[in-house]
Amino acid sequence: MDNAQLFTWEALSAMGGASLLTYFIVQYTKSLLDRIAPRLPTDLFAVLTAFAILTLAQLANGADGRDWRLYGLALANAFLVAAAAGQIRNKAVDPPGSEESKAGPP
Repeated sequence: MDNAQLFTWEALSAMGGASLLTYFIVQYTKSLLDRIAPRLPTDLFAVLTAFAILTLAQLANGADGRDWRLYGLALANAFLVAAAAGQIRNKAVDPPGSEESKAGPP
């Protein structure tokens, strides 16, 4: 993704763009979701969000919406994207070199 442009459908089809948008959506909507569906785990919400992003990006790039393989691959990739979004969150909350990361696990 070029530093001078916003998200594109092509960028949302890639790991970097999809995981970054997944991270932002989950962070901005998690408190609302906790009130609506308090038992839905954040990890599962991130996978569902990533699935929606990947599916929409593929459809916007011209994929056939009637092909079941689109949804199967989007679901498989959604787990990878959600895991990457979780790592983005970990780095944002506890950046490398911070006091908490130097102390190690309790």
